[in-house]
Parts: sequence; structure tokens; C-alpha cells
Amino acid sequence: MPLVDLENTLTLAMSVRDRHASAAWYRDKLGFELIHHIDDAGWSELQTKTVGVTLGLGEQSEPAPGNTVPVFGVADIATARSALEAAGVRFDGDTDTVEGMVSTATFYDPDNNALMLAQDLTKGG
Repeated sequence: MPLVDLENTLTLAMSVRDRHASAAWYRDKLGFELIHHIDDAGWSELQTKTVGVTLGLGEQSEPAPGNTVPVFGVADIATARSALEAAGVRFDGDTDTVEGMVSTATFYDPDNNALMLAQDLTKGG
């Protein structure tokens, strides 16, 4: 039985220089649909052609090519994080929250690959 009850969503978070230009590229080249640009957070999100999988674009001045982080949706990030920490999973700092939007926590697998948990705060629950 898994420690964490993951939702049926996955966001692939990727760093890019220009979110708006990258979003247009993914739209034009791969047919992804823009969900939103959140300029205050430096974040854009697109729906891929795969149900439940979105592409998140985080703007950085020097993005690391090939650095894509799978972001797993959870209903309760505090519970999920506690269960993983109790099992010895290493997290990177505190849980980050953008009020009314999302809470995220970065953690690592045994080979030091970054993964992330995210609780959608727009669902009102």
C-alpha cells in the first residue's frame, strides 16, 4: 500500500527563459492548449494531449536544459509530506504556498532526482 494517495494529475514543470514565447511554441508545434499565464508567480501552464497531464513553465533567466520536475497532485499536502518524511524521504526546505493557488513541496528519490507534491488550493477544499 503506498504511503501517499496521489490524484490522477501530473504536471511536468520545466524552466524556460520566456514563458509566453514557450507557451506559443508548445501550442503551435504540439497543439497544447494554454490554461493560464500567472505573471505574478512567473508561471504558465498548458494542457497536453494526455488527460491529466499538464506542462508547467517556470520563468528563469538561466534555465537548466533537461531539468524537468514531475509534480504529483495530492488532496492534502501536509498529510502526504508527513507520511513521506516519516519514511525517511528527504525534502528541500519548507512547503511553499501561493495563497489561493497552490502549495508545493520538493522532495528527492534515492538517486537525488527532484520530484514535487502539489495541492491545488483553487478547489476550495
